[in-house]
Amino acid sequence: MNHVLCGFAANVSLPSELVDRLIAVADAETAVDLAHRDDLSHAQAVKLASRVEESAVSLAYAGLLTAADVDPATQPDVALALLAERAGRPEWARLLAEDPVVERREKLAACPGLPLDVQEKLATDSDVQVVAELALWTTPETATRLAAHPHAEVRRAVAANEATPPAVLAALLTGEGLPPAHRCLVCDRAEPPFVHDPQCRRLDCELLPGASCDDSHESTRHETQQTAIRNPATPIEAVVSFACHSSLLPRWALVGRTDLPPDVYARLAADANPGVRADLAENPAIGDVLIRLLAADRDHEVRRRLAHNPLVPLDVLTHLAGATRIGAVLLPRIASASPEEVEELAASPNPAARMLIAQRRDLPPPVRDALAADSDAKVLKSIAPHPGLSEGQLRAMLDRHGVRVVAKVAANPDATPALLEDLARHEPSVHKAFREIARHRNASAAALLACLADTRARRIAAGHVALPPPIIEELLADADWQVVEAAAANPSLPIAVITDLMPQL
Repeated sequence: MNHVLCGFAANVSLPSELVDRLIAVADAETAVDLAHRDDLSHAQAVKLASRVEESAVSLAYAGLLTAADVDPATQPDVALALLAERAGRPEWARLLAEDPVVERREKLAACPGLPLDVQEKLATDSDVQVVAELALWTTPETATRLAAHPHAEVRRAVAANEATPPAVLAALLTGEGLPPAHRCLVCDRAEPPFVHDPQCRRLDCELLPGASCDDSHESTRHETQQTAIRNPATPIEAVVSFACHSSLLPRWALVGRTDLPPDVYARLAADANPGVRADLAENPAIGDVLIRLLAADRDHEVRRRLAHNPLVPLDVLTHLAGATRIGAVLLPRIASASPEEVEELAASPNPAARMLIAQRRDLPPPVRDALAADSDAKVLKSIAPHPGLSEGQLRAMLDRHGVRVVAKVAANPDATPALLEDLARHEPSVHKAFREIARHRNASAAALLACLADTRARRIAAGHVALPPPIIEELLADADWQVVEAAAANPSLPIAVITDLMPQL
């Protein structure tokens, strides 16, 4: 792979005539970057597709190729890409439904807006994966018919389709009213009874660990149940009984639903499995009583996930922040806090509450400034990247807490070039700060040169427009290929240098 050419292909400053030269010599790797250029013309896309066949699919998905540019007989994968984008022709679907390559028929089955005769043909395809793919996306009428398909894998796919009628989904949960399935993926591969070895070493084996069949296709049947339980179109009355099912997985499948009765959520909140309780904790439908119950759960992950519930009360959230490792993230409930709640949290005597609200990036200036003067380092780390802070405020943070806030100060979008230079020279050095400086829009050449000494920051700094052109040119010969590509893609690299290194035609 020529990493210099790959970088050139992504360089936004590359003039059109040099793009043409790259297309003329492009290989598969260079074509990937060329295909993602925002300025690629239709004519250039057609040339690139003819030069590197593998790029044509990406170009089709990007809307750079039209139906007039594609021959479905010789470019079936490109035709499939256009069909997937509703930009193909109906007759292509009829041709591809006869394609001898199963994977192509499977991709076709997932395309929207297929003619009815094509859907009918795919519904009777000789390969079950093609039929199953159709079942995932098809109309209510076809889904109803495929729910009685003799292969259990097709029924599992029907259970995942939100267009499947509710009565059919309820039937898939129990099997009542449906003829028994005759085959599944497990007994297609081995005579039952058979249990797939969880440690199977066959590279061509696609069975899930522990998949089994004893002639009742139990693995696929159970998966179908869980899939139907998760499907929001499945009626509530058909799924509520699974809350007390003896098997874990059906209970677990229930916890993401937002339409269950309160007593069902209460039963799930008392489940012995912490994974069930953790997933339930994020569900906004569980209500205040269960939220407060789960806030006292003995499992850390349950409490952490509860903090991400968009309806968790602020007092509960503040308690969780002080007792649970949540991470430096903007939580949904904090993002939706009212102006009054913002002021209340910012003025809280609890630093955990102030840290939470400091994660917002749209705080009123008085609130922002008050938090910027906070005495708690964790609060300062949260507020430091907030836009609008002055250089004086940022330097005051550094004076108070030094190395603990260096990286966060460097991430502030309004950090000045002089401040960034000082941060790059900070002792002791902070590796994460180098990476923040290397990607900062205000970074000066002096700050970027300091960043080049850090391995990971070097890869970022090599692409910064403020890096001096001679240094960028030197980096084209760097031992790290990621540095080379970043430097070659740097818009500040002189066009004369690119022209000299471009293959001559």
